[in-house]
Amino acid sequence: MPSVRAERPGAAALLGWLTDPEAPRLCLVTGAPGLLGWLAAHGPRAAGRHRSTRALVPLTGRSALGTAWAVADHLGVVAGSADDLVRALATSETGRAGRTVLLLPALHEAAEPAAVARLLKDLAALGRVRVVVETIPDTPEHELLAEGRVALVEEAEEAEETGTPAASPRPPALQLADPAEVCAADPVAVTTGYVTDPDDHGGLRTAWLRAGQALCAAGSPAERALLLRAVLGDAADPRLGPALDALAAPAPWRVRWSRVTGDVAPPWPGPVAALAAQGGTLLVADLGGTVRLLAASDARPLGVLDHPVTGRVTALAPAPDGTVLLLDERGRLHTVRGRDPRPPYLQRLTEAVSATLSRHPGTALAAIAGSVVVGDRLGSVHAFGLTGLHQAALHSGRVTAVAAVDSATPFVCSGGADGAVRLWTPGQDADPAPLTERRSPVVSLAATETPHGPVLAAAWADGTVELHRVEQSASRAFRPGPPVRAVTVSPDGTLFLGLEEALLALTLRS
Repeated sequence: MPSVRAERPGAAALLGWLTDPEAPRLCLVTGAPGLLGWLAAHGPRAAGRHRSTRALVPLTGRSALGTAWAVADHLGVVAGSADDLVRALATSETGRAGRTVLLLPALHEAAEPAAVARLLKDLAALGRVRVVVETIPDTPEHELLAEGRVALVEEAEEAEETGTPAASPRPPALQLADPAEVCAADPVAVTTGYVTDPDDHGGLRTAWLRAGQALCAAGSPAERALLLRAVLGDAADPRLGPALDALAAPAPWRVRWSRVTGDVAPPWPGPVAALAAQGGTLLVADLGGTVRLLAASDARPLGVLDHPVTGRVTALAPAPDGTVLLLDERGRLHTVRGRDPRPPYLQRLTEAVSATLSRHPGTALAAIAGSVVVGDRLGSVHAFGLTGLHQAALHSGRVTAVAAVDSATPFVCSGGADGAVRLWTPGQDADPAPLTERRSPVVSLAATETPHGPVLAAAWADGTVELHRVEQSASRAFRPGPPVRAVTVSPDGTLFLGLEEALLALTLRS
């Protein structure tokens, strides 16, 4: 890449555009090869809370879908398509996007330059990110981007000296039905291959396009094999599952089972809104309010929970006596009794919590023996117990998830819109430092006691899941690709993930 001096006219103009709050959100750079790479390498020295970050996304060989996945990664969102990315940014809080400058060199070398240009134009039109694109004048993609209000940085003299930038050599064509080659190849090239080839290649194409954002970010062939295995449907070539299992052997996780949209044996239970484990049974709430009961061992259907909730169930909290507590979308508590009669003191406790939430709606719910834990929209967590009420202000903004562990020293876990996960023992001061945090809202938490001590599963809106062994301060991450809507964990350490298009069961390799 050519070196670029800050005093070059193009560099000065680009830096001026970056510091002008009234400038158009889209900037086109022509005749200045290497300028965007220089800008990425010489980003803001202090990345403070309000400083912008510069994200470099080379466009060589990328399809519009591959570009959307790469941009979504930088912005901390999950997108299954280019349209999903635009919708996600249009409907979410500004968050990381408001502080990001996207630098996109070599639009002319993209696999789908016109489609990529349309995506970038839509992103800039949202007004939430600044977009800098290297283009060549008089090309269709340049003309498309140049419509409307844009900034233009030109270095005509440099362009005359260097000429039109030479296209990078194209990689050799892949054999897209070979799982070993697909997992080892450049994921950008694989994505483009599947976008342009409609053949499903035994089910590999469908699996790749389902988990592609995580596949492109995965660091090794074994990780890609694991991700493909996790979202492979039961209609796929039966040889693919064992082949991917073998390729995924070096990865830290193992797929115990998976059920994806279209599966029939056992059937896929539908999009997941909430999850919980109760003994050997999984409770799976769908988007319409139905709570299905599945065998935790293999997802066999066991029936449906008969509950009084009308509308969506946002949280499930099985209590040790077999009772299941539910939180509806209005933040109110409902109870489904187990087979055995409840002790009167537990009945009085849940009635008291229900009365409280009818006046002050909850945003998150958990239960352990003798205690019900609720989060609220102001960032506080409330532990209702037989000995009274304990409260703590743990988050900045809404509490999005809570979990509790009935161990030798019972404790509460909470997650918030601020991205932090905190531990708290009711009746004591909360630890000021979070157990873990990300620059994305927490969407789900689950905790339980295992033979290795208490474990905590946490999921964020950026699609990342972490499993923590709390006492060992050890954790492992997993990212399935699609958005994670709910997590739960069983006493044997199995991690269950609920997605819109899949339900997964994973275990850590010993």
